[in-house]
Amino acid sequence: MPILPIDIGRYGSPEMRKIFDEENRLQKMLDVEAALAWAHSQVGNIPKKDAQTITEKAYTKYVKLERVKEIEDEIRHDVMALVRALAEVSGPSGAYVHLGATSSDILDTATALQLKEAVNIIEERLNELQSVLLSRAEQHKKTIMMGRSHGQHALPTTFGFKCAVWTREVSRSIERLMDCRGRLLAGKMSGAVGTQAGLGPKALEIQELVMQRLGIPAADISTQIIQRDRYAELTCMLAILASTLDGIATEVRQLQRPEIGEVFEAFEQKKQVGSSTMPHKRNPMISERICGLAKLMRSLVLPALENVPTWHERDLTQSSCERFVIPEECILIDYMLILMIRVLKGLQVDEEHMRKNMDLTQGRMMSEAVMLALAKKGLGRQTAHELTRELAIQSHNEQRPFKIVLSENSIVKKVLTPKEIDNMMNPRNYLGTATKQIDNVIEKTRKELRARGLSD
Repeated sequence: MPILPIDIGRYGSPEMRKIFDEENRLQKMLDVEAALAWAHSQVGNIPKKDAQTITEKAYTKYVKLERVKEIEDEIRHDVMALVRALAEVSGPSGAYVHLGATSSDILDTATALQLKEAVNIIEERLNELQSVLLSRAEQHKKTIMMGRSHGQHALPTTFGFKCAVWTREVSRSIERLMDCRGRLLAGKMSGAVGTQAGLGPKALEIQELVMQRLGIPAADISTQIIQRDRYAELTCMLAILASTLDGIATEVRQLQRPEIGEVFEAFEQKKQVGSSTMPHKRNPMISERICGLAKLMRSLVLPALENVPTWHERDLTQSSCERFVIPEECILIDYMLILMIRVLKGLQVDEEHMRKNMDLTQGRMMSEAVMLALAKKGLGRQTAHELTRELAIQSHNEQRPFKIVLSENSIVKKVLTPKEIDNMMNPRNYLGTATKQIDNVIEKTRKELRARGLSD
């Protein structure tokens, strides 16, 4: 009976859930057993006809999940249950199944095969997200809005600048994933303590043949298990990515508040319901879901790190834990990426309200520009800062436009002309290198996309 949201299909894409379902896990383990038998036959350890029989029968079409579970209920060992089930359907050739291997040779190599598929999907999602952000950065390069610090009005910026910042953050996650992949994806045939004693004198050759057939590299060296720093690195990397998505989603949630009202998640007006009791509600539900799942993703870091140390050549403390961690982190991050892409593709940007919000502080957002202009006119930086601060407070207390308060001040009138004041009070004149930085991000990101054989 399905219990968890992943199990019932509420969260996660069908393709990612498929990678980690019981049937596919069993097939990956069978693939490893078949590759092992084939490798033994290539070095002359077993007859090729027997290896061929094992290979032909190493499919869930013949080795039924129900039968493996039935045997496991009896003997209390998952890998040995698989070995017996495969041996049963292989007839006399079954005598050669699992020859010289230990359970973790099968389990860890099968995990590498699953992770190879999972990482490929995650990379595809990241590529799409990067392209969507790139498009938004270019589209809104000049869409001026209020920049905020501490939740307060700071200086003018553009929405495209925000998107460009997010683009590079996602780009770094792509770099981390690609870099991590080389250390993550490794299988092994090393035996009970890593010495390969059970595989005989051609053990290294057998290991290499197995991995070549499966399409993954062999670990340089291992104990009974693949060392878990590999998996921990992936978990940490995915937690960082989840936090990036959390940050983007949080910004969308903040900007969608009615008090701000600058961007909005897409809303299907004909059908979508915002609240069971408040019909007017239009909630940023997808962004909130992303933020909620990010908490789970970050929570997986600690158990992943605690799985790295083991007693001697191995123990089982990491086994039960990572049966949760590895599928969960891959399924959830894939789902979060799908949601984030949906949010950004459908995001509604209210440019007019962005401009209106900039007027809330009556021009005081331009105080830095005024302060620097006064300093350049010879007042000195500290004197100019104090004068501008006093005038900004006066503007706030009297609820009068900052421009008028400036124009009335005797010191300001001596050093700044009305035209100069007009120019410095125009927020579009105080965007610095924002547009150039966005262009640089677009150029760099497109170059990276092309290097990966993609286009935006």
